[in-house]
Amino acid sequence: MMPYTPPFTITEEILNLVAEISELLGNIEADSIYVDNKSIRLRKENRIRTIHSTLAIENNSLTLEQITAIVEGKRVIGSLNEIHEVKNAIEISLRLCSKNKIYK
Repeated sequence: MMPYTPPFTITEEILNLVAEISELLGNIEADSIYVDNKSIRLRKENRIRTIHSTLAIENNSLTLEQITAIVEGKRVIGSLNEIHEVKNAIEISLRLCSKNKIYK
């Protein structure tokens, strides 16, 4: 069996071009990760603002910061009923979004 001989010669110019292409692809991948992270953060912020606004209509007095803390699993000082309303709204939001495949 004869060894395979490619129909081209690998030159220094080809190696430099391959290196440049690899670097550009790495930059594109890094940028897309940044965009994805920013997108996820914005979705989370919008979800929290929506929950806060919706519950404010129902006279829930918890602040945006308190609701953010609850979403992050932290403890907050407030009415147990209002905290329970927030947790229920979070659960509903997550269920609706996963059903519609909006959030990951």
